[in-house]
Amino acid sequence: MRLRPAAVPVRAVIFDWGGTLTPWHTIDLAEQWRVYAREYAAASGQVPADAEALAERILAAEDAAWARIRAGGGSAHLAEVLAVAGVASDNPGHDAALTAYQEFWEPHTFTDADVAPLFAGLRDRGIKVGVLSNTIWSRDYHAAVFARDGVLDLIDGAVYSSEIDHAKPHRAAFRSAMAVLGLSDPRACVYVGDRPYEDVHGSQRAGMRAILVPHSDIPPAQQVPVDVHPDGVAHRLLDVLDIVDGWRTG
Repeated sequence: MRLRPAAVPVRAVIFDWGGTLTPWHTIDLAEQWRVYAREYAAASGQVPADAEALAERILAAEDAAWARIRAGGGSAHLAEVLAVAGVASDNPGHDAALTAYQEFWEPHTFTDADVAPLFAGLRDRGIKVGVLSNTIWSRDYHAAVFARDGVLDLIDGAVYSSEIDHAKPHRAAFRSAMAVLGLSDPRACVYVGDRPYEDVHGSQRAGMRAILVPHSDIPPAQQVPVDVHPDGVAHRLLDVLDIVDGWRTG
């Protein structure tokens, strides 16, 4: 689908991660922290009630972090969220708890089957592939996910909000993604994501064209009302190639 021709040749396509490069999964966000807290409490000699209370504190800290991100484009890191909830990273239970937490998430992190041929197709066209994700997880964690799924070597540059001062929709986040790809003109960049506010509104405000992947069932509490019109809509990820090809020849 092509909505308008490009005024500047496309030199990079930058992707959101969760709900875009990974299919959307509806997650019990409280359960992720119960899994963590049970392991942490067991190693600390605490009772189940202590674990439940800890899980509630971590969930509240995470909710506050994401609310801050949506309100102003700030950033957050997992270690900060845990510290706010009173978790000591040097506690003997932390490593086992973190492993259990990551195992909880693993089934929900697998890369969409379209990603490898899409990335390869873009690079065959001389277009750089980037990733810009709002996340509390580390670069190493995301790199391990991409390596597991065989696409890490197809990514030319990645930026994770956990390692910078701002998150989407802040313009600085998109500028960071351009910089890591060696680009400075946002008109030469396309952003692909599943969220109208963070991804479409944010990238268009930064001067990029935006492609919406419209299949995520985003919870109301995570939505920010915004009136936006994407430059393209990809009903499956490989549609991005057709959209970009239209802009290259239109």
